[in-house]
Amino acid sequence: MIGTHQDKQTVLLVDDGAENIDVLSSVLRPEYKVKAAINGERALQIAGADPKPDMILLDIMMSGMDGYEVCRRLKANPATAGIPVIFITAKNHEEDETKGLELGAVDYITKPISPAIVRARVHTHLALYDQNRTLDKMVRERTEELRQTRLEIIRRLGRAAEFKDNETGLHVIRMGHYSRLIAEVVEHGDSWSDLVFNASPMHDIGKIGIPDNVLRKPGKLDEKEWGMMHRHPEIGASIIGDDRSELLKMSREIALSHHEKWDGSGYPFGLKGEDIPLSGRIVAIADVFDALTNERPYKKAWSVEDAVQVIDQNAGSHFDPELVPMFHEVMPEILKIKEQYAESTAMMEEAAAH
Repeated sequence: MIGTHQDKQTVLLVDDGAENIDVLSSVLRPEYKVKAAINGERALQIAGADPKPDMILLDIMMSGMDGYEVCRRLKANPATAGIPVIFITAKNHEEDETKGLELGAVDYITKPISPAIVRARVHTHLALYDQNRTLDKMVRERTEELRQTRLEIIRRLGRAAEFKDNETGLHVIRMGHYSRLIAEVVEHGDSWSDLVFNASPMHDIGKIGIPDNVLRKPGKLDEKEWGMMHRHPEIGASIIGDDRSELLKMSREIALSHHEKWDGSGYPFGLKGEDIPLSGRIVAIADVFDALTNERPYKKAWSVEDAVQVIDQNAGSHFDPELVPMFHEVMPEILKIKEQYAESTAMMEEAAAH
């Protein structure tokens, strides 16, 4: 790879003999940017710093930390594990080469070196490394594209279900944000909070299977109609199905559990306390708060104060009593979300972009 100094790939030479480094450097410098380390500790420092070398040529017999240990540490560190290592050493027994390859080296060259062999091996393994990095990048990009597509499908399906009894579909957007805010206080990690946020819009997907005359009835439901309504968590779980995806697993978990109550009086299974998945307990608070503070076919919107009072009064019966204080903790952010995604035509266009 011949080009400007900045375009050249970097090879790190590790040897406690200055003469050996000079010989290898003279062989490689015309085509590569060369760095050097005279001991294992310094080699690990250079390899771990950015920009990282593209390849490491590593002597085995060095004072202090030997090459085998350097290689082992490089491969144990995710930041340096991918850098190809070639051992260059006077140790020429088969068991020495086998040990080096077992530690993760890509090749093994014995001293005294042949310049032509060193150049050929370095060129070959750098080309393979470049190819692998390109393929990894393509896989990551494709995986991210599929993840984003899946997220968008889930959001759209959640809104489709919500359109059946809420004409704007903004409920799933608001309560998704509310759920994430509460989940962040729980501190299970950002990835888990994001999972709650992205899965919660599917909580009522089962409403697709409920007749409109029941779902949109302006008055109270009779016993038979309540029986139909109580089926929507299981219908939702059936729609989502059993999938290995963490996102769909949590979507199913939330769909099944967000109507369970802390005291065991909820549905569909009458789960009690911590038998109810944490995600479902979080979504239960977010869902009820948003349902109370927005108009529905069967009721007017409640004030925030009245809705919060109901949640407080039902801590320990309907809601997890440890989550209710966390709900209060994020109330300022919740009110901002409530205002941003208010039930208005103007907000619908903004919501469609999220």
